[in-house]
Amino acid sequence: MTDAQSISKVTEIINDAKIGMVTTINEEGALVSRPLAVQEVMDDGDMWFFTGLGTSQVAHVRADPRVNVAFGKNTEWVSVAGTAEVVTDRAKIHDMWNQVVEAWFPDGPDTPEVCLLRVESESAEYWTSPGGTAATVLQWVKSKVTNSRMSVGENGTVEL
Repeated sequence: MTDAQSISKVTEIINDAKIGMVTTINEEGALVSRPLAVQEVMDDGDMWFFTGLGTSQVAHVRADPRVNVAFGKNTEWVSVAGTAEVVTDRAKIHDMWNQVVEAWFPDGPDTPEVCLLRVESESAEYWTSPGGTAATVLQWVKSKVTNSRMSVGENGTVEL
């Protein structure tokens, strides 16, 4: 796969999954993950998420911007490494606002607590298993019968 095709595959997996496990580094240096709904994925793999200023993820990003965001759906997964920044630009918040976000912030985009996390993606690794779950199970059975390593799909790493 070319780099352009790999980047396209990464953004496709992210858009299909919609919810990413955003991992930050806490005050003790431990990794902490929580699910966030991706709002937009740029062509270069950069991502936008809504969150609140008082959340642990905001505190962690302000102390150490290194993050990882993992997505998975059915038989496709991607892990994106990058750096995050907290964005409080009201025009950008209004621009990205949607009805789904109102479930968390019912007072609207001018709620003082509302902010965005922008993840500048640096690299991604993805895995796909064509043929779905049935093909994966079949490959597992084949590996057991033949006493060989299981091979179920495509894996790639791409710099973003």
